[in-house]
Amino acid sequence: MSEPLAGRVALVTGAARGIGRASALKLARAGCDLVANYYNSHAEAEALCAEVRGLGRRAMAVAGSVGDPASVEEMFGEIRTQFDGLDIVVSNAASGVLRPAMEMKLKHWRWCMETNAFALALLAQHAVPMMARGGRIVAMSSLGSQRAIPHYGFVGASKAALEALVRSLAQELGPKGIRVNTVSAGVVDTDALGYFPNREKLLAEYAERTPAGPKLTPAQVADAVYLLCLPEAEMINGHTLFVDGGFAVSG
Repeated sequence: MSEPLAGRVALVTGAARGIGRASALKLARAGCDLVANYYNSHAEAEALCAEVRGLGRRAMAVAGSVGDPASVEEMFGEIRTQFDGLDIVVSNAASGVLRPAMEMKLKHWRWCMETNAFALALLAQHAVPMMARGGRIVAMSSLGSQRAIPHYGFVGASKAALEALVRSLAQELGPKGIRVNTVSAGVVDTDALGYFPNREKLLAEYAERTPAGPKLTPAQVADAVYLLCLPEAEMINGHTLFVDGGFAVSG
């Protein structure tokens, strides 16, 4: 009972820090071996893998840019040198340009869409052939997919595209025993939030308006990822699970 995901292999992108790291550790503690993808946080990814190995699991760190087809192909080539299959994919890596939409250029649109939405398609195309016994794909979104947040327009649009893609993949992959869902998190005080020019305002508004409490942690978001990976979530497919303490329904 303490290891309900024993024997599974999980790939978590953007695993070195924040929600990705918390999700990787949560899955490892539940019994998963881990593939930890990172972009430029090599030391942090290796430290995570060392911690996972300390739990008695296998772990490997793999560099790669998830929105770049050549990089993703190379990444999966490395994965196949150590793992014959995958059971769980957490598409967590994200990036974007934070500025008013009226100031954005085509290159900003492409960066947001490729890293935050197209990446999920790339990951699925490479991972599904390795998921012979079925599995779970969980994509990380945010409230900006449905709400207008200052300086977040292009990122929010890419997250909305991501959620639409999740629904299509859920329909396509369901017959293969693969469930595809989204976790949409509220305001989490991670390193990424430090890039927001209105960080303090976002945190203050979240603390004031959230019925379940003033703070949302990476570990609490990781708990939702874990729930969607459990056998008991077999019939949850194409769903967006909000993890925001009730912020979105509070006006």
